[in-house]
Amino acid sequence: MRAVWLTGFGGPEVLVPGEAPDPVPGEGRALVAVEFANITFVETQTRAGGGPFPVRWEPPVIPGNGVGGVVSAVGPGVDGRLVGRRVVSGTGGTGGYAELAAVDAAGLFEVPDGLALDDAVALLADGRTATMMLRAARVRPGERVLVEAAAGGVGTLLVQLAKAAGATVVAAAGGERKAEVPSRLGADEAVDYREPGWAKDVGEVDVVFDGVGGDVAREAFTLLRRGGRMVGFGMASGEWAAVSEEEAIARGVALVRPSAAPEELREFTRSALGEAAAGRLRSVIGQRFPLDGAADAHRAIESRSTVGKTLLEVRRPS
Repeated sequence: MRAVWLTGFGGPEVLVPGEAPDPVPGEGRALVAVEFANITFVETQTRAGGGPFPVRWEPPVIPGNGVGGVVSAVGPGVDGRLVGRRVVSGTGGTGGYAELAAVDAAGLFEVPDGLALDDAVALLADGRTATMMLRAARVRPGERVLVEAAAGGVGTLLVQLAKAAGATVVAAAGGERKAEVPSRLGADEAVDYREPGWAKDVGEVDVVFDGVGGDVAREAFTLLRRGGRMVGFGMASGEWAAVSEEEAIARGVALVRPSAAPEELREFTRSALGEAAAGRLRSVIGQRFPLDGAADAHRAIESRSTVGKTLLEVRRPS
């Protein structure tokens, strides 16, 4: 099969297209003929040798943690009726940038009727994250909510979910072009956080969804009124928000750190897929690259030029 290998830690050039043995599904596993692979910002950090999470593998390895396609075979102990079904699934951390991926059959999500496979892949990780963040923040009707990185994969979904919850949504994005994206999704206001003094245009808020970290997060924290909540979901700046519990307590606000059991996480994903299938939640796929263009996809994400979700389009030759 065709695949992309991470040959070492470093720049995007360490992602090299090549061949790999076709995986065979073992006990409890299913083989997915991959049509789309998800790329996240964290994957670009991991490829570079950093990132917020420990890496439990060493190159050379096929990267990629989210795929969508059709089940082509199953291993022992798996219901054969899964073969031919459209599914999305995590891979466990590696193996996604390839034409075939063997995954845990218990972790599969069948794609609901009426939902395109690429949209389902775009929602696999980001839909779960956005749904979990919204519920953790307990957004109430009438509250004023600030979404940072509002043109990104998670941010575009948070804008829609917060609006559906009855909030007034202020979208903060990095650049005028990006600020237009959440406006089209229903955001009430949009600001460019790269502009000096952007926070003065926002005013007080009840909830901050922090997808940037760093100085932007620090400024956003100062906007919270008493009883407000700040929830972190990303670090586009390269660092988490440097806000302490003591500072939050002194200002009468809460730093919310969501956690969930595995079945709760699955429910968050199912909820996002269901909302999208019903037409109430829309993924924004801003850019697509062929499988052999994985390095270019990583470059685009790192350049901060992307909007919404970035996907690899994978087609197994007939």
